[in-house]
Amino acid sequence: MSPGATAKESSNSNPLPQEKRTALRIFWGQLRGNGRNNWDADKIKFLKKIPFFENLRRKQLEEVATLVYERDYEENEYIFEVSQPGAALFIVQYGEVSVEIPRDDEEPTQLAVVGKHQFVGELALLDEAPRSASARALGKTKVFALFRKDLDRLSETHPDITSHIYRALAIIVGNRLKATNELIDKKLKLVG
Repeated sequence: MSPGATAKESSNSNPLPQEKRTALRIFWGQLRGNGRNNWDADKIKFLKKIPFFENLRRKQLEEVATLVYERDYEENEYIFEVSQPGAALFIVQYGEVSVEIPRDDEEPTQLAVVGKHQFVGELALLDEAPRSASARALGKTKVFALFRKDLDRLSETHPDITSHIYRALAIIVGNRLKATNELIDKKLKLVG
């Protein structure tokens, strides 16, 4: 802008018509990734509500969102089964998932039912130890899956992101362990 020129004068001095300038902005914005669709924004907004990701900044969430896969399950379809190697964390987008332990010739023992914004299989982010329970869709269910191998690769390029995720995982596992200990303690007091 020349000295003394106003912003309006400067914008009018561009030789391209307004329509072409707008089209070029849209084109370059899409190439740069600025033209993200609403789905990406919704996915990021959803992930922000999950404890693993709630402390991440927008750019960090965008990086994680590229690693999260969407999966659909029908009623009574297993997301994973007991004794299978752990490979991924599953976050319920909609529907309900029964966490259960199968029993020979009996109905499975249901440990919990998780719904929207809740998750199962978080220990699989640490290692591929066999699953200690099964997770079964109770109806049409959509989940996001984050695979340990993808998280491991992310730790090589973005350790700041994975440190937040692993810290949240440690807090969650610790809280669940405390709750389990309290439950066992109550049961023992009832028996004794």
